[in-house]
Amino acid sequence: MKRAISHLSWLESEAIHILREAVAEASNPVMLFSAGKDSTVMAHLAMRAFYPSKPPFPLLHVDSTWDFRSLIAFRDDFAAKHGFELIAHSNEEGRAAGINPFDHGDRYTLIMRTEPLKTALDLGGYDIIFGGARRDEEKSRAKERIMSVRGAGHAWEPRQQRPELWRLYNTRLGKDQTARVFPLSNWTETDIWAYAMLHKIELAPLYYAAPRPVVQRGGAFVVVDEESRMRFQPGDEIQTRTVRFRTLGCWPVTGAVESEATDLAAVVDETLRASSSERQGRISDGEDGGSLEQKKREGYF
Repeated sequence: MKRAISHLSWLESEAIHILREAVAEASNPVMLFSAGKDSTVMAHLAMRAFYPSKPPFPLLHVDSTWDFRSLIAFRDDFAAKHGFELIAHSNEEGRAAGINPFDHGDRYTLIMRTEPLKTALDLGGYDIIFGGARRDEEKSRAKERIMSVRGAGHAWEPRQQRPELWRLYNTRLGKDQTARVFPLSNWTETDIWAYAMLHKIELAPLYYAAPRPVVQRGGAFVVVDEESRMRFQPGDEIQTRTVRFRTLGCWPVTGAVESEATDLAAVVDETLRASSSERQGRISDGEDGGSLEQKKREGYF
């Protein structure tokens, strides 16, 4: 009698198929790795896909210079523990010029995230770039194909995306084209947490509730990761709250949520009961999805 496959097993099988299919056609693949929950699960799927060999690509992290310090430590530990080559790239000219999320808004994202990503991809000569984006995160991401073709300068044009009927993926690339490949496209936030719990995947400590120093900004709690670099506003008062993160970005523009969830089972329970969107923790997403879509058109993740 045929045994029904579980929801998570089906998602895992699909992701592994995508990873293998893309690598089979790639000349020089790479996996984007932010050390967040999605990219960590994606890296574990890659290890399962190519076991007992190591995944045939490095991890690439674009360091904005404003990442949480504990996230950078987790990134380095993860790569060393699992034998990945880790490539970290930053815009050193932007760092020297003092480009920061407090003063420069969308220009900061362009200069410290988008441009160094494109530079790193060009320097590496990568043609297939794996990313951990999911369609349920945000409406412009829902427009992405699993194999998302990018044109010259890594530009994305949603109207030129290829059909993917019957889960058939066209990996052919023309001159100046690359492909962003998203193995987690059909996963949800709950799927990520549940899969990590099922397979006992270690995630960054910031995802678990702990007492942390915060200030309130726009109804969100901003964790003061580096007090010397924090841009305080009149009336700001550092207070200690028990908080965790559902999504992680640069620390000055990522809001934490009050929580008592100190393990994955509690995180899954909180996620199932949550009434707010995961990306509401991205203070920099104060724009609506159209602005994120514009960033993607410029070459953003």
